Parts: sequence; structure tokens; C-alpha cells
Amino acid sequence: MSVHTDAFVHESAYVDDGATIGAGSKVWHFCHVLGGAVIGERCSFGQNVVVMSGTRIGNNVKVQNNVSIYEGVELEDDVFCGPSMVFTNVMNPRSHVSRKHEYRRTLVRRGASIGANATIVCGTTLGEYAFIGAGAVVAADVSDYALMVGVPARRIGWMCQCGERLPDSGAGTCAACGSTYEPTDSGIRRTSGPFR
Repeated sequence: MSVHTDAFVHESAYVDDGATIGAGSKVWHFCHVLGGAVIGERCSFGQNVVVMSGTRIGNNVKVQNNVSIYEGVELEDDVFCGPSMVFTNVMNPRSHVSRKHEYRRTLVRRGASIGANATIVCGTTLGEYAFIGAGAVVAADVSDYALMVGVPARRIGWMCQCGERLPDSGAGTCAACGSTYEPTDSGIRRTSGPFR
């Protein structure tokens, strides 16, 4: 186990040998971080979070209560996972058939937010600063800055890097922070603004 001296692990949490937790990260009540999990700096894991072996979590990631991060899931920097949202790692699970060799990779790119009770089907990539609405079921790749809702999830708009909704075209200036965006062949991109 490699827990930075500046990290906090609540006395009710379990961190197994072989896990790595970076400086300033906090692991709260009843969490379990398995050996082989790699957690970056300044992360926060709310009550009853499980982080499985083979997962990689970047810096400044916020994971709210009752989330399981399964093997095959990677969260880049600044990702937000809302309460009780769900990741999967097998497409067609059966209790009596072992499919551990069939885990599909799920990548959540930098700055993406996933709302409460949303489900992310394995094998998908969520683009940078994508915004997944509460209760949505995502079964396909999501573009950068896309606002996704529903079952199955569909894009209904675009979100600024600051978390405010943009004009439906995706082009223009965010009223909250002044960032500007323009359309691209695959969605939109930020052209200027106060963020890195």
C-alpha cells in the first residue's frame, strides 16, 4: 500500500496492500480501495465507494456516495461522479459464466460530470467536459462538452467547461464565464476562456 502522508483514510475504510493514493486525497466512511488501484492527488471518495484493482483515477476527482469503480474504468483529472451512479464492465453478465477476461474499457475524459443514478455501459468513452444528466443511460461514446439525458442517453445541448449550458448550436460565448466555443466536425471546441 502506498498512501501519501498527506492523504486521509477514515478509520472505517479499507485500503488493501498494493493500492496507491496520492497527496491530499480523502477516502471516507466504509470505502474499500483494492490493491492495484491507482488514485491521484486531491481526490475525494464519499461514503461506501469501492475502487477495484486495475482502475486508474486522475487528480481532483470527486466520487460521491455509493459508487463502484470497476476494473477497466479510467477517470481522468477533474471528473465528477454523482451519488449512486453506475459503471459496468461486462456486456452480457451471467452468474454462472465467468467473463473476467471480457472486461471492456470505459474512459471518462478530463472534466466530465456524471449525474446521480446515471449508468455508463462499458466500452464507452465520455468526452472532455461532457455532462451526463441524472438517471441517463449512456451506451455509446459521448462528444466533448455534450449534454446527455434520457434512456438511452441522447444529446440535447452543450455545456461550458464551467458547467453552464451553452446556446443549442454550441457556438458563441458562455454567459457565466465568458468562454467562447465554435462548432467542429465532431461537436464543439472551446476557443478561449478563463480555464486551462
